Amino acid sequence: MGPRERLTLRDVPGIRVGHDTDAEGMTGCTVVVAPDEGAVAAVDVRGSAPGTRETDLLGPTALVDRINAVCLAGGSAFGLAAADGVMRWLAERGLGFDTGIRRVPIVPAAILFDLDVGSADAAPGPEAGYAACMDAELGTGQLEGTVGAGTGATVGKLSGTDRAVRGGIGSVAVRLADGSTLGALAVNNAVGKVVGRDGRILAGSVDPPDAAMPAPGRNTVLLVVATDATLDRGECRKLAELAHDGIAQAISPPHTLLDGDVAFALATGRASAPAGLPGRVSLGQATVDLVRTALERSVSR
Repeated sequence: MGPRERLTLRDVPGIRVGHDTDAEGMTGCTVVVAPDEGAVAAVDVRGSAPGTRETDLLGPTALVDRINAVCLAGGSAFGLAAADGVMRWLAERGLGFDTGIRRVPIVPAAILFDLDVGSADAAPGPEAGYAACMDAELGTGQLEGTVGAGTGATVGKLSGTDRAVRGGIGSVAVRLADGSTLGALAVNNAVGKVVGRDGRILAGSVDPPDAAMPAPGRNTVLLVVATDATLDRGECRKLAELAHDGIAQAISPPHTLLDGDVAFALATGRASAPAGLPGRVSLGQATVDLVRTALERSVSR
């Protein structure tokens, strides 16, 4: 990535990203749309309070081997309904797993808790998911900041939610030496603080935890890592696992009992496979670094 070139997940060939933002209710959803032919994908859940949909089918022995989109949303478990709108948008375009009767769009989803930020009654529904897909199709809207699933995100809550600061969405990508592109998008709603590479606190409190610690299930980092390299499901799973190392480097503390951290990894297969073991190691190292950078960017204003 050149010094003047700032790439994001949208720069991964075949990947589209869009948001629907409810500025009044302080919530929203974000959709990462795969190419029409779908993408090989995997997931790794490390947080102890996750909210997910269709993640079991991403296992290495599952029948379905490609997905059509990933939906990330606020609104706690209510926000999982946004994936219905994503399915409708894909179905209208004839995309999905061919059952022999009709195509069924495959849309894994994950949510975060933001009900205590805006309206407790606000949550992205099917219309929000559909609108986010329309935004992804245009590909011109704001990508980072307090938009989409990151609209009501906050970080640094170990010393009490009253001391929380705004989180949000960060994204970055890089062109690798083999010609493939790797990108990451992070929705940062962590309970911990965000720490820079120099050890400086970028967002959050320096105070230790106290009796005002937030309740479980109200915090999460959601990640999507995508590449145009050709990977199988096992290799995608490894990228999803390594993405969590980026969380561990940027968030302190990471993966707590209070967090619902989820990482998705997608491979479109439009570029060649990494060259041998060195290529796969380089891809993994880049994944860790990109996730860390995306999390740093999620709190940069």
